[in-house]
Amino acid sequence: MRLVNKTIFVGAVFFFVFGIYAYAADTAKIGIVDLNKILMESNSGKSGQAEIKKQVDKMGSDFKKKAADIEELKKQYDKDAMVMNKDARDDKERDLKIKIMDLQNLEKKYTSDIQKLQNDFLKRFKNDIDGIVDEIGKKEGYQIIIEKNQAGVFYSQASADITDRVIQQLNSKTAPKSGK
Repeated sequence: MRLVNKTIFVGAVFFFVFGIYAYAADTAKIGIVDLNKILMESNSGKSGQAEIKKQVDKMGSDFKKKAADIEELKKQYDKDAMVMNKDARDDKERDLKIKIMDLQNLEKKYTSDIQKLQNDFLKRFKNDIDGIVDEIGKKEGYQIIIEKNQAGVFYSQASADITDRVIQQLNSKTAPKSGK
């Protein structure tokens, strides 16, 4: 009878010990991706930001030039207004107001164009990242990969962060082709 009790006891211990190991082996593999870091450190993120900055600078210099031209016209109008007759003064004032409104409309257009450029770039960039993250997730058996800043992640182990691998794959995917 003692031998049977010992056998049952040892069997129960093995069942619980191996049961715990089997359960622990089936834990969820979770990955973290920091999109801001990818945007700042990847080649395509840097080149996209540089292209947007180039367009912003171009639009900004054009806007400043037109604003300076209007300012010069305003100074000339203020200088000549006293010696002009009423009709000529009204015509110049109307022309000046039209140019100011055109400049305001140009500012709105440039703001809209810049926002569209940024949105288009971010959409293409996010699609590239999504493909790479999907590939890593399937290849390495992740149950879930979440974005660090959008998901409300306050803490994560460094081993869960796959951002650097995503940057490496994105850089290799968008590396300039030799001979072009």
